[in-house]
Amino acid sequence: MSAVDKGLILVVDDEASARRVLSAILEQEDYRVVSAGDVDEAIQALSRHDFDTVITDMKMPGADGLQLHDQIKQNYPEIPVIFLTAYGTVESAVNAMNLGAFYYFVKPPDYLNLKGILARAVEQRRLKRELAQLRQRLTGLPGPAQFIGQSRQMHQVCDLVEAIKDSPSSVLICGETGVGKELAARALHYGSVRRDAPFVTVNCAAIPGELLESELFVYEKGAFTGAVSRRIGRIEQAAGGTLFLDEIGELDISLQAKLLRVLQEKEVERLGDNRRIPVDFRLVSSTNRELPQEVAKGTFREDLFYRINVVRIDLPSLRERREDIPLLVSEFVKEFCVQEGKVLVVSEKAMQTLCAYHWPGNVRQLRNVVERAVVLSRGREILPSDLPDEVRGQSLSPGSADSPAVIPLRELEAEAIRRALAECSGNKSLVAKKLGCSRKALYRRLKEYDLS
Repeated sequence: MSAVDKGLILVVDDEASARRVLSAILEQEDYRVVSAGDVDEAIQALSRHDFDTVITDMKMPGADGLQLHDQIKQNYPEIPVIFLTAYGTVESAVNAMNLGAFYYFVKPPDYLNLKGILARAVEQRRLKRELAQLRQRLTGLPGPAQFIGQSRQMHQVCDLVEAIKDSPSSVLICGETGVGKELAARALHYGSVRRDAPFVTVNCAAIPGELLESELFVYEKGAFTGAVSRRIGRIEQAAGGTLFLDEIGELDISLQAKLLRVLQEKEVERLGDNRRIPVDFRLVSSTNRELPQEVAKGTFREDLFYRINVVRIDLPSLRERREDIPLLVSEFVKEFCVQEGKVLVVSEKAMQTLCAYHWPGNVRQLRNVVERAVVLSRGREILPSDLPDEVRGQSLSPGSADSPAVIPLRELEAEAIRRALAECSGNKSLVAKKLGCSRKALYRRLKEYDLS
Protein backbone atom coordinates (compact mmCIF):
# COMPACT_ATOMS: atom_id res chain seq x y z
CA MET A 1 0.00 0.00 0.00
CA SER A 2 1.16 3.52 -0.77
CA ALA A 3 2.37 5.77 2.03
CA VAL A 4 -0.57 8.03 1.17
CA ASP A 5 -3.98 6.69 2.24
CA LYS A 6 -6.91 8.57 0.72
CA GLY A 7 -9.60 6.34 2.17
CA LEU A 8 -11.25 2.93 2.15
CA ILE A 9 -13.68 2.25 -0.73
CA LEU A 10 -16.14 -0.64 -1.20
CA VAL A 11 -16.68 -1.54 -4.88
CA VAL A 12 -19.77 -3.71 -5.55
CA ASP A 13 -20.35 -5.24 -9.00
CA ASP A 14 -21.40 -8.70 -10.15
CA GLU A 15 -18.98 -8.51 -13.10
CA ALA A 16 -15.51 -9.57 -11.92
CA SER A 17 -13.72 -7.75 -14.75
CA ALA A 18 -15.50 -4.48 -13.92
CA ARG A 19 -14.51 -4.85 -10.26
CA ARG A 20 -10.86 -5.48 -11.16
CA VAL A 21 -10.62 -2.48 -13.51
CA LEU A 22 -12.24 -0.01 -11.13
CA SER A 23 -10.28 -1.35 -8.14
CA ALA A 24 -6.99 -0.99 -10.04
CA ILE A 25 -7.80 2.59 -11.07
CA LEU A 26 -8.69 3.56 -7.50
CA GLU A 27 -5.63 1.88 -6.01
CA GLN A 28 -3.44 3.85 -8.42
CA GLU A 29 -4.99 6.96 -6.82
CA ASP A 30 -3.91 5.72 -3.36
CA TYR A 31 -7.32 4.48 -2.21
CA ARG A 32 -7.64 1.20 -0.37
CA VAL A 33 -10.29 -0.98 -2.03
CA VAL A 34 -12.45 -3.89 -0.89
CA SER A 35 -14.60 -5.51 -3.60
CA ALA A 36 -17.83 -7.51 -3.41
CA GLY A 37 -19.67 -9.50 -6.08
CA ASP A 38 -23.20 -9.12 -4.70
CA VAL A 39 -25.25 -7.34 -2.02
CA ASP A 40 -24.86 -10.09 0.61
CA GLU A 41 -21.07 -9.99 0.27
CA ALA A 42 -21.19 -6.18 0.43
CA ILE A 43 -23.24 -6.23 3.66
CA GLN A 44 -20.72 -8.60 5.24
CA ALA A 45 -17.87 -6.26 4.23
CA LEU A 46 -19.75 -3.27 5.71
CA SER A 47 -20.01 -5.07 9.04
CA ARG A 48 -16.23 -5.60 9.13
CA HIS A 49 -14.86 -2.27 7.84
CA ASP A 50 -15.45 1.44 8.29
CA PHE A 51 -15.77 2.51 4.65
CA ASP A 52 -15.42 6.06 3.42
CA THR A 53 -17.57 5.53 0.29
CA VAL A 54 -19.44 2.74 -1.50
CA ILE A 55 -19.46 2.51 -5.31
CA THR A 56 -22.08 0.02 -6.46
CA ASP A 57 -23.58 -1.22 -9.69
CA MET A 58 -27.30 -0.54 -9.90
CA LYS A 59 -28.39 -3.75 -11.63
CA MET A 60 -27.22 -7.06 -10.18
CA PRO A 61 -28.73 -10.58 -9.95
CA GLY A 62 -30.77 -11.06 -6.79
CA ALA A 63 -30.76 -7.97 -4.56
CA ASP A 64 -29.79 -4.86 -6.54
CA GLY A 65 -27.95 -1.62 -5.83
CA LEU A 66 -31.11 0.17 -4.66
CA GLN A 67 -31.66 -2.45 -1.97
CA LEU A 68 -28.02 -2.15 -0.92
CA HIS A 69 -28.47 1.64 -0.77
CA ASP A 70 -31.50 1.19 1.52
CA GLN A 71 -29.46 -1.10 3.81
CA ILE A 72 -26.62 1.41 3.99
CA LYS A 73 -28.92 4.36 4.71
CA GLN A 74 -30.60 2.37 7.48
CA ASN A 75 -27.46 1.03 9.16
CA TYR A 76 -24.59 3.27 7.97
CA PRO A 77 -26.25 6.62 7.12
CA GLU A 78 -22.97 8.59 7.05
CA ILE A 79 -21.42 6.53 4.20
CA PRO A 80 -21.87 8.15 0.75
CA VAL A 81 -23.13 5.86 -2.03
CA ILE A 82 -22.17 6.33 -5.70
CA PHE A 83 -24.12 4.37 -8.33
CA LEU A 84 -22.89 2.92 -11.62
CA THR A 85 -25.83 2.35 -13.92
CA ALA A 86 -26.76 1.42 -17.49
CA TYR A 87 -28.88 3.78 -19.58
CA GLY A 88 -32.02 1.81 -18.86
CA THR A 89 -31.81 2.44 -15.10
CA VAL A 90 -30.89 6.13 -15.09
CA GLU A 91 -34.34 7.05 -13.79
CA SER A 92 -33.88 4.68 -10.85
CA ALA A 93 -30.48 6.21 -10.10
CA VAL A 94 -31.95 9.70 -10.13
CA ASN A 95 -34.67 8.57 -7.75
CA ALA A 96 -31.99 7.09 -5.50
CA MET A 97 -30.17 10.41 -5.44
CA ASN A 98 -33.38 12.07 -4.34
CA LEU A 99 -33.41 9.57 -1.47
CA GLY A 100 -29.86 10.42 -0.44
CA ALA A 101 -27.41 8.79 -2.85
CA PHE A 102 -24.29 10.91 -3.45
CA TYR A 103 -23.95 10.62 -7.26
CA TYR A 104 -24.47 8.31 -10.23
CA PHE A 105 -22.50 7.53 -13.40
CA VAL A 106 -23.64 5.87 -16.60
CA LYS A 107 -21.43 2.88 -17.53
CA PRO A 108 -18.68 3.04 -18.60
CA PRO A 109 -17.99 6.04 -16.35
CA ASP A 110 -15.75 8.99 -17.10
CA TYR A 111 -13.00 7.90 -14.71
CA LEU A 112 -11.49 11.38 -14.40
CA ASN A 113 -14.86 12.77 -13.32
CA LEU A 114 -15.42 9.76 -11.06
CA LYS A 115 -12.14 10.46 -9.24
CA GLY A 116 -13.21 14.05 -8.54
CA ILE A 117 -16.66 13.04 -7.27
CA LEU A 118 -15.15 10.26 -5.15
CA ALA A 119 -12.70 12.70 -3.55
CA ARG A 120 -15.64 14.93 -2.56
CA ALA A 121 -17.57 11.96 -1.17
CA VAL A 122 -14.61 10.78 0.94
CA GLU A 123 -14.02 14.30 2.27
CA GLN A 124 -17.70 14.61 3.21
CA ARG A 125 -17.50 11.27 5.04
CA ARG A 126 -14.38 12.40 6.90
CA LEU A 127 -15.97 15.70 7.96
CA LYS A 128 -19.17 13.99 9.13
CA ARG A 129 -17.10 11.51 11.14
CA GLU A 130 -15.21 14.36 12.83
CA LEU A 131 -18.40 16.31 13.51
CA ALA A 132 -20.02 13.23 15.05
CA GLN A 133 -17.03 12.73 17.32
CA LEU A 134 -17.15 16.38 18.38
CA ARG A 135 -20.90 16.22 19.06
CA GLN A 136 -20.38 13.16 21.23
CA ARG A 137 -17.59 14.86 23.13
CA LEU A 138 -19.44 18.16 23.56
CA THR A 139 -22.73 16.60 24.71
CA GLY A 140 -21.37 13.66 26.67
CA LEU A 141 -20.86 13.25 30.38
CA PRO A 142 -18.00 15.09 32.08
CA GLY A 143 -14.70 13.36 31.50
CA PRO A 144 -10.98 13.94 31.54
CA ALA A 145 -10.11 17.43 30.36
CA GLN A 146 -7.50 17.64 27.64
CA PHE A 147 -4.96 20.36 27.11
CA ILE A 148 -4.37 21.40 23.52
CA GLY A 149 -0.79 22.23 22.66
CA GLN A 150 2.60 20.94 21.62
CA SER A 151 4.71 23.64 23.28
CA ARG A 152 7.40 22.85 25.83
CA GLN A 153 5.48 24.78 28.50
CA MET A 154 2.30 22.74 28.02
CA HIS A 155 4.26 19.48 28.02
CA GLN A 156 5.66 20.49 31.42
CA VAL A 157 2.17 21.29 32.73
CA CYS A 158 0.80 17.95 31.49
CA ASP A 159 3.69 16.05 33.05
CA LEU A 160 3.09 17.78 36.40
CA VAL A 161 -0.66 17.10 36.29
CA GLU A 162 0.02 13.44 35.55
CA ALA A 163 2.51 13.20 38.43
CA ILE A 164 0.22 14.66 41.11
CA LYS A 165 -3.27 13.66 39.94
CA ASP A 166 -3.79 10.94 42.58
CA SER A 167 -2.17 12.82 45.48
CA PRO A 168 -4.47 14.18 48.22
CA SER A 169 -2.25 17.28 48.55
CA SER A 170 -3.71 20.72 47.87
CA VAL A 171 -2.86 22.33 44.53
CA LEU A 172 -2.63 26.01 43.61
CA ILE A 173 -3.02 26.83 39.91
CA CYS A 174 -1.61 30.22 38.94
CA GLY A 175 -1.90 32.19 35.73
CA GLU A 176 -3.47 35.12 33.96
CA THR A 177 -7.20 35.35 33.34
CA GLY A 178 -8.27 33.06 30.51
CA VAL A 179 -5.31 30.66 30.45
CA GLY A 180 -7.40 27.61 31.41
CA LYS A 181 -7.05 27.25 35.18
CA GLU A 182 -10.38 25.46 35.55
CA LEU A 183 -9.40 23.12 32.70
CA ALA A 184 -6.28 22.18 34.67
CA ALA A 185 -8.39 21.57 37.78
CA ARG A 186 -10.75 19.32 35.84
CA ALA A 187 -7.79 17.44 34.38
CA LEU A 188 -6.54 16.77 37.92
CA HIS A 189 -9.92 15.55 39.10
CA TYR A 190 -11.14 13.48 36.15
CA GLY A 191 -7.73 11.87 35.67
CA SER A 192 -7.51 10.84 39.33
CA VAL A 193 -8.85 8.10 41.56
CA ARG A 194 -11.54 10.62 42.64
CA ARG A 195 -12.99 10.85 39.11
CA ASP A 196 -16.30 9.17 40.06
CA ALA A 197 -16.86 11.52 43.01
CA PRO A 198 -18.14 15.13 42.71
CA PHE A 199 -16.14 17.97 41.17
CA VAL A 200 -17.53 21.10 42.86
CA THR A 201 -16.63 24.58 41.62
CA VAL A 202 -16.94 27.84 43.57
CA ASN A 203 -16.06 31.12 41.86
CA CYS A 204 -14.92 33.27 44.77
CA ALA A 205 -14.89 36.41 42.60
CA ALA A 206 -18.46 35.98 41.33
CA ILE A 207 -20.27 35.44 44.64
CA PRO A 208 -20.66 38.44 47.00
CA GLY A 209 -18.72 38.01 50.23
CA GLU A 210 -21.83 38.06 52.40
CA LEU A 211 -23.28 35.11 50.47
CA LEU A 212 -20.11 33.09 49.99
CA GLU A 213 -20.07 31.71 53.54
CA SER A 214 -23.56 30.22 53.10
CA GLU A 215 -22.43 28.77 49.75
CA LEU A 216 -19.40 27.05 51.26
CA PHE A 217 -20.80 25.82 54.56
CA VAL A 218 -23.89 23.86 55.54
CA TYR A 219 -26.55 25.86 57.30
CA GLU A 220 -29.56 24.75 59.31
CA LYS A 221 -33.07 26.11 59.08
CA GLY A 222 -33.27 29.40 60.99
CA ALA A 223 -29.49 29.91 61.12
CA PHE A 224 -30.00 33.42 59.73
CA THR A 225 -32.73 35.56 58.18
CA GLY A 226 -33.91 33.85 55.00
CA ALA A 227 -32.68 30.37 55.97
CA VAL A 228 -36.09 28.73 55.60
CA SER A 229 -34.71 25.23 55.15
CA ARG A 230 -31.54 23.23 55.67
CA ARG A 231 -28.97 23.50 52.85
CA ILE A 232 -25.86 21.49 52.08
CA GLY A 233 -22.82 23.68 51.42
CA ARG A 234 -20.31 23.25 48.61
CA ILE A 235 -17.62 21.84 50.92
CA GLU A 236 -19.84 18.98 52.03
CA GLN A 237 -21.04 18.45 48.45
CA ALA A 238 -17.41 17.80 47.46
CA ALA A 239 -17.01 14.94 49.96
CA GLY A 240 -14.91 12.21 48.40
CA GLY A 241 -14.11 14.38 45.40
CA THR A 242 -12.54 17.73 44.56
CA LEU A 243 -13.41 21.27 45.68
CA PHE A 244 -12.19 23.86 43.19
CA LEU A 245 -11.99 27.40 44.59
CA ASP A 246 -11.58 29.60 41.53
CA GLU A 247 -9.85 32.94 42.23
CA ILE A 248 -9.25 32.14 45.89
CA GLY A 249 -7.38 35.45 46.23
CA GLU A 250 -10.79 37.17 46.32
CA LEU A 251 -11.81 35.30 49.48
CA ASP A 252 -12.65 37.57 52.42
CA ILE A 253 -10.12 37.43 55.27
CA SER A 254 -12.77 36.16 57.74
CA LEU A 255 -13.68 33.28 55.45
CA GLN A 256 -10.00 32.48 54.99
CA ALA A 257 -9.80 31.62 58.70
CA LYS A 258 -12.80 29.30 58.49
CA LEU A 259 -11.46 27.58 55.39
CA LEU A 260 -8.09 27.07 57.08
CA ARG A 261 -9.80 25.38 60.01
CA VAL A 262 -11.67 23.02 57.69
CA LEU A 263 -8.43 22.11 55.92
CA GLN A 264 -6.61 21.51 59.18
CA GLU A 265 -9.29 19.49 60.96
CA LYS A 266 -11.04 17.88 57.94
CA GLU A 267 -14.35 18.80 59.55
CA VAL A 268 -17.04 21.32 58.68
CA GLU A 269 -19.29 23.07 61.21
CA ARG A 270 -22.82 23.85 60.13
CA LEU A 271 -24.13 27.37 60.55
CA GLY A 272 -26.76 27.31 63.32
CA ASP A 273 -25.49 23.97 64.69
CA ASN A 274 -22.43 23.16 66.81
CA ARG A 275 -22.04 19.64 65.43
CA ARG A 276 -18.95 18.94 63.32
CA ILE A 277 -19.14 16.78 60.22
CA PRO A 278 -16.07 14.93 58.89
CA VAL A 279 -15.33 15.73 55.24
CA ASP A 280 -12.76 14.25 52.90
CA PHE A 281 -12.06 16.29 49.78
CA ARG A 282 -9.11 17.47 47.77
CA LEU A 283 -8.70 21.23 47.50
CA VAL A 284 -7.62 22.73 44.20
CA SER A 285 -7.44 26.52 44.08
CA SER A 286 -6.64 29.05 41.40
CA THR A 287 -5.59 32.68 41.31
CA ASN A 288 -4.48 35.36 38.89
CA ARG A 289 -2.95 37.33 41.76
CA GLU A 290 0.53 37.10 43.24
CA LEU A 291 -0.52 35.68 46.61
CA PRO A 292 2.90 36.21 48.29
CA GLN A 293 2.39 39.94 47.68
CA GLU A 294 -1.13 39.71 49.11
CA VAL A 295 0.34 37.97 52.16
CA ALA A 296 2.86 40.80 52.56
CA LYS A 297 0.02 43.36 52.38
CA GLY A 298 -2.01 41.46 54.95
CA THR A 299 -4.96 40.73 52.64
CA PHE A 300 -4.27 36.98 52.48
CA ARG A 301 -3.41 34.76 55.44
CA GLU A 302 0.12 33.38 55.36
CA ASP A 303 -0.87 30.11 57.06
CA LEU A 304 -3.66 29.53 54.52
CA PHE A 305 -1.28 30.31 51.65
CA TYR A 306 1.10 27.58 52.78
CA ARG A 307 -1.80 25.17 53.24
CA ILE A 308 -3.17 25.64 49.70
CA ASN A 309 0.24 25.96 48.00
CA VAL A 310 1.56 22.43 48.59
CA VAL A 311 1.92 21.93 44.84
CA ARG A 312 1.88 24.89 42.44
CA ILE A 313 1.04 24.74 38.73
CA ASP A 314 1.95 27.81 36.65
CA LEU A 315 -0.01 28.02 33.41
CA PRO A 316 1.70 30.00 30.63
CA SER A 317 -0.02 32.85 28.84
CA LEU A 318 -0.90 32.36 25.19
CA ARG A 319 1.85 34.87 24.28
CA GLU A 320 4.38 32.46 25.76
CA ARG A 321 3.25 29.51 23.64
CA ARG A 322 2.39 30.96 20.26
CA GLU A 323 3.23 27.70 18.51
CA ASP A 324 0.04 26.25 20.04
CA ILE A 325 -2.26 28.85 18.45
CA PRO A 326 -2.86 26.94 15.16
CA LEU A 327 -3.83 23.80 17.11
CA LEU A 328 -6.18 25.75 19.38
CA VAL A 329 -7.75 27.54 16.42
CA SER A 330 -8.29 24.24 14.60
CA GLU A 331 -10.00 22.72 17.64
CA PHE A 332 -12.24 25.74 18.22
CA VAL A 333 -13.22 25.95 14.55
CA LYS A 334 -14.36 22.32 14.65
CA GLU A 335 -16.30 22.92 17.86
CA PHE A 336 -18.20 25.94 16.57
CA CYS A 337 -18.76 24.44 13.13
CA VAL A 338 -20.73 21.73 14.96
CA GLN A 339 -22.71 24.43 16.75
CA GLU A 340 -23.41 26.41 13.56
CA GLY A 341 -23.76 23.49 11.17
CA LYS A 342 -20.92 24.73 8.95
CA VAL A 343 -17.75 23.28 7.43
CA LEU A 344 -14.96 25.87 7.41
CA VAL A 345 -11.19 26.16 7.21
CA VAL A 346 -9.01 29.08 8.27
CA SER A 347 -7.25 30.97 5.50
CA GLU A 348 -3.49 31.34 5.79
CA LYS A 349 -3.72 35.14 6.17
CA ALA A 350 -6.33 34.81 8.94
CA MET A 351 -4.13 32.28 10.74
CA GLN A 352 -1.12 34.59 10.44
CA THR A 353 -3.18 37.39 11.95
CA LEU A 354 -4.30 35.19 14.84
CA CYS A 355 -0.73 34.02 15.51
CA ALA A 356 0.60 37.59 15.55
CA TYR A 357 -1.94 39.06 17.99
CA HIS A 358 -0.83 39.49 21.62
CA TRP A 359 -3.98 37.93 23.23
CA PRO A 360 -4.36 39.78 26.54
CA GLY A 361 -7.38 37.54 27.29
CA ASN A 362 -5.43 34.38 26.46
CA VAL A 363 -7.16 31.16 25.36
CA ARG A 364 -10.61 32.35 26.46
CA GLN A 365 -10.32 35.41 24.22
CA LEU A 366 -9.03 33.30 21.32
CA ARG A 367 -12.00 30.95 21.69
CA ASN A 368 -14.46 33.84 21.65
CA VAL A 369 -12.80 35.35 18.56
CA VAL A 370 -12.96 32.04 16.71
CA GLU A 371 -16.63 31.60 17.65
CA ARG A 372 -17.39 35.05 16.26
CA ALA A 373 -15.50 34.29 13.06
CA VAL A 374 -17.36 31.00 12.51
CA VAL A 375 -20.72 32.72 13.05
CA LEU A 376 -19.90 35.60 10.69
CA SER A 377 -18.17 33.65 7.93
CA ARG A 378 -20.23 33.37 4.74
CA GLY A 379 -17.84 31.38 2.59
CA ARG A 380 -15.83 28.22 2.99
CA GLU A 381 -12.89 30.00 4.64
CA ILE A 382 -12.45 32.19 7.67
CA LEU A 383 -10.83 35.38 6.36
CA PRO A 384 -9.11 38.27 8.15
CA SER A 385 -12.27 40.31 7.54
CA ASP A 386 -14.14 37.87 9.82
CA LEU A 387 -11.87 38.80 12.75
CA PRO A 388 -12.50 41.72 15.16
CA ASP A 389 -10.87 45.08 14.46
CA GLU A 390 -8.65 44.86 17.54
CA VAL A 391 -7.19 41.55 16.38
CA ARG A 392 -6.55 42.78 12.84
CA GLY A 393 -5.36 46.22 13.93
CA GLN A 394 -3.20 45.36 16.93
CA SER A 395 -1.30 42.31 15.71
CA LEU A 396 2.36 42.52 16.53
CA SER A 397 4.35 44.41 13.94
CA PRO A 398 7.96 43.51 13.08
CA GLY A 399 9.19 46.60 14.88
CA SER A 400 7.25 46.12 18.12
CA ALA A 401 8.90 45.31 21.40
CA ASP A 402 7.43 41.82 21.43
CA SER A 403 8.36 41.01 17.85
CA PRO A 404 11.07 38.44 18.72
CA ALA A 405 8.29 36.23 20.10
CA VAL A 406 6.43 36.23 16.78
CA ILE A 407 7.12 33.01 14.92
CA PRO A 408 6.23 32.71 11.20
CA LEU A 409 3.24 30.48 10.53
CA ARG A 410 5.36 28.00 8.54
CA GLU A 411 7.70 27.52 11.50
CA LEU A 412 4.77 27.14 13.90
CA GLU A 413 3.22 24.43 11.73
CA ALA A 414 6.51 22.65 11.15
CA GLU A 415 7.33 22.58 14.86
CA ALA A 416 3.84 21.32 15.76
CA ILE A 417 4.18 18.51 13.19
CA ARG A 418 7.67 17.56 14.46
CA ARG A 419 6.37 17.28 18.04
CA ALA A 420 3.32 15.28 16.97
CA LEU A 421 5.48 12.88 14.92
CA ALA A 422 7.71 12.31 17.93
CA GLU A 423 4.76 11.76 20.29
CA CYS A 424 2.99 9.38 17.89
CA SER A 425 6.20 7.47 17.03
CA GLY A 426 5.83 8.44 13.38
CA ASN A 427 2.28 7.06 13.00
CA LYS A 428 0.93 9.54 10.47
CA SER A 429 -2.72 8.59 10.94
CA LEU A 430 -2.43 9.42 14.63
CA VAL A 431 -0.50 12.58 13.82
CA ALA A 432 -3.25 13.80 11.46
CA LYS A 433 -5.90 13.08 14.09
CA LYS A 434 -3.88 14.83 16.80
CA LEU A 435 -3.36 17.92 14.64
CA GLY A 436 -6.97 17.99 13.48
CA CYS A 437 -6.23 17.76 9.75
CA SER A 438 -6.78 15.24 6.97
CA ARG A 439 -4.06 12.76 6.05
CA LYS A 440 -3.86 14.38 2.65
CA ALA A 441 -3.15 17.79 4.22
CA LEU A 442 -0.57 16.24 6.55
CA TYR A 443 1.36 14.57 3.71
CA ARG A 444 1.31 17.84 1.78
CA ARG A 445 2.83 19.64 4.79
CA LEU A 446 5.41 16.87 5.35
CA LYS A 447 6.60 17.30 1.79
CA GLU A 448 6.46 21.11 1.92
CA TYR A 449 8.50 21.28 5.14
CA ASP A 450 10.81 18.40 4.19
CA LEU A 451 9.76 16.36 7.22
CA SER A 452 9.06 13.06 5.45
